[in-house]
Amino acid sequence: MYDRAMKLLLALYFFILAIIQMGLFFGIYHYYRSQNVVKPSPYWMGSLLISLAGLIVFGGGILTIDDIATPQFNFTIANALFYTAAVLQALFCFSLNRPIPRVFKIGFAISILVFLIIFEWLRNVATFEIRTAFMTILASTFYVWQIFEIRKKRMQEPSSQLSYLQYASSAELFFALGRLAIVVVSSFTIRQVEQIPQILILFTITQLVMNTLSYIAIGGYWAERIALANAKSRLENQEIKALLLERETLIGSLLKANKTASTGALSASIAHELNQPLGASSLNIQFLQKKLADGELNPGMQKEILDTLLADNQRAANIIRSLRSIFSESEVKSTKINVANLVQIVLDIVTPEVHSKNIQIALRLDPNLQIHANAGEIQQVILNLVNNAIQALASCAQADKRLTIEGAYVNDGIQISVADNGYGIPAEARAHLFELLSSTKTSGMGLGLWLCNHIVLRHGGSIWFEEAVGGGAKFIFQLPVESIEA
Repeated sequence: MYDRAMKLLLALYFFILAIIQMGLFFGIYHYYRSQNVVKPSPYWMGSLLISLAGLIVFGGGILTIDDIATPQFNFTIANALFYTAAVLQALFCFSLNRPIPRVFKIGFAISILVFLIIFEWLRNVATFEIRTAFMTILASTFYVWQIFEIRKKRMQEPSSQLSYLQYASSAELFFALGRLAIVVVSSFTIRQVEQIPQILILFTITQLVMNTLSYIAIGGYWAERIALANAKSRLENQEIKALLLERETLIGSLLKANKTASTGALSASIAHELNQPLGASSLNIQFLQKKLADGELNPGMQKEILDTLLADNQRAANIIRSLRSIFSESEVKSTKINVANLVQIVLDIVTPEVHSKNIQIALRLDPNLQIHANAGEIQQVILNLVNNAIQALASCAQADKRLTIEGAYVNDGIQISVADNGYGIPAEARAHLFELLSSTKTSGMGLGLWLCNHIVLRHGGSIWFEEAVGGGAKFIFQLPVESIEA
């Protein structure tokens, strides 16, 4: 009767500890599953789960055991579970300081199989005292390793929960060594449950309690890590918000400054576009004044000068009108235009400058090349491209300077190109050719090509750059025969 009550009491101790560890496991599992910042280590979670399984198996085995000297196979299973739990807990402590090498994982996995074989042999041939000594020596080895790793981690990162874990591991080591001392000094072989010394039972149960406290300390450590991570996250969020606010303030200031600078640069660019017709008008007026003062003005010369002044004035008006319509995004007013006539008007404008710079012009246009478009705007595109080619050739030292204008029907539209045999355009500048306020020239502010691109796009076309055959730059734009209304 006493033997049965003793078995029941011992089994109850193991079942109570298993229930406590089970509650700890499920409580921690559901808590950490909701966390995204810090996840629990699979080593100690696995150790806790296997430990409670070992307690249940061992407690159940106590209820059915008859001879402690030769217990059933379920005691081999229970002790193998305790050994596996100890291995995983030790690996967790090791992982606090460094990643676990793959060879460690493989080695300990093999050691579990080896332990199972050894303990099964001990179950059949060894006494209760030898098996207890074997288990306490193994456990003490793991406890010493755990304490060393925890102490090393605490030196790098102080933690109250790690301190509790170190104390619990030290207590486990103390009670494991105490059990070893008790079985060593025992003078008889224990074969029945009632023969187990009370002090040995007390040390065994207390060691298991300390083991449960170590799991609680590990859970507290990860809760501590989560609290620190959340505090750090809140601090980082506040810093990010402050940086974003500072960024918005800085962007606002830069936009104001950029708006002022862009407005001035755009005004200078427009003035540069108007400079050519206004400069030509100024020269003609001075020439007219000189002829009048010298009395050398005849009706034919007077008409020629006045017609030139009128054409220059019309050019300036067209530029202003085009810019006004472009920037107001008004509708494209299309008429049927002859491309050859537009090209000729442009050549008439640039002829004096072309002759002064010894530039040869090659003109290759398909006959009767016509489209529906805004004549003033398309003329502005051709004039800008021709002026760019002239300026490129003016800075070129070679004697044979050529400017080539070509036009032809392609698919459902026309394609016009303006090419020169100058130095070409640097590769790093080609990606930004058609951007506003971007220029590869020392004069001008980068409105010309952007304006060309804008006009061509308004007409439903496209414009691009290619390297000219033999060197130089070639700009090509393509327009549909029927203009697209903006």
